Amino acid sequence: RMTRASTPAPSTNSMPPKTIPPNRDRLQSQILVWITAPLILMACVQLVRLMILESPSWNFYLAKALALSIAFAFAAWALRAATPAAALIGGMICLLLTCWTGSPIESPLHSAVTPLFTLFLLTFLATRAGRKRKADRGLAESRKGRRASQVIANLGMAALVSNLVGDRVISWLLQSRNTSPGEGSDFWILHILILAVLAEATADTVSSEIGQAFGGRPILLTTLRRVETGVDGAITMTGTVAGILAATIVIGAGAWSMHLHADQVCIALAAATLGLFFDSLLGATVERKGWIGNDLVNFASTAFAAAIVFPVTRLAGFFSC
Repeated sequence: RMTRASTPAPSTNSMPPKTIPPNRDRLQSQILVWITAPLILMACVQLVRLMILESPSWNFYLAKALALSIAFAFAAWALRAATPAAALIGGMICLLLTCWTGSPIESPLHSAVTPLFTLFLLTFLATRAGRKRKADRGLAESRKGRRASQVIANLGMAALVSNLVGDRVISWLLQSRNTSPGEGSDFWILHILILAVLAEATADTVSSEIGQAFGGRPILLTTLRRVETGVDGAITMTGTVAGILAATIVIGAGAWSMHLHADQVCIALAAATLGLFFDSLLGATVERKGWIGNDLVNFASTAFAAAIVFPVTRLAGFFSC
């Protein structure tokens, strides 16, 4: 027999209200999807057409990449880590990263798909760590999984950067050089861009999820004062350390899969770490003022991590215009 539940009393540990109006936040997320999703779809269509028509030697590799991408999308949906639309976009991003950073003479795992899978595993575990505690505070992720806008906010920049790689791969394919493009070129720096974006996205999610569950009262980055858990721009030592550790694991996976050197790994880690703090800075300023929502903050932070690769590389002495 069903009975009407009484209205629960408001929790003293509930999540602080967002400053940005919900309608504005939703509109910003929708615009991000409307702009980025078609670009990702067109990039996938171009990739498949090119590899089938222009480079038959890549066809078997493309088939394996498609299988991996479909499996990735299905797993994200089946585990309720993503909604169907988000899982579809994640699958397309997986296809772009696998093909544009891989080679037909190697396994698809020797591409950016390996750090992508590592990102998925770490963020999946972090999201579920301390779930009851986060749910009591109103901080737990929806049980339906991440929305399409959240996937684009965290991974869309990696897909866009992969097209920079793709443009160069296209020129190699059209010259019938269908092995591993980019030897002695600037491909390695584009790989670092992608890896820095993936590592920053991992660090952001893991630091937030672990910090909210186990970090205690956070501090606001701009004032260094204690604030309530869930306040935009607030950080904890536990969450920050967990985020940087997760980024290091993702970068380690990418170093193996994309054959990066130690100095290149350090550049990617530095860019990802700076991107993590830039995310908190945006949260403590423009997001707290209600100007932009969390999806745009995350997208801007991954873009910052990619952009910072160039000055960091210059400082390290490995890149010159």
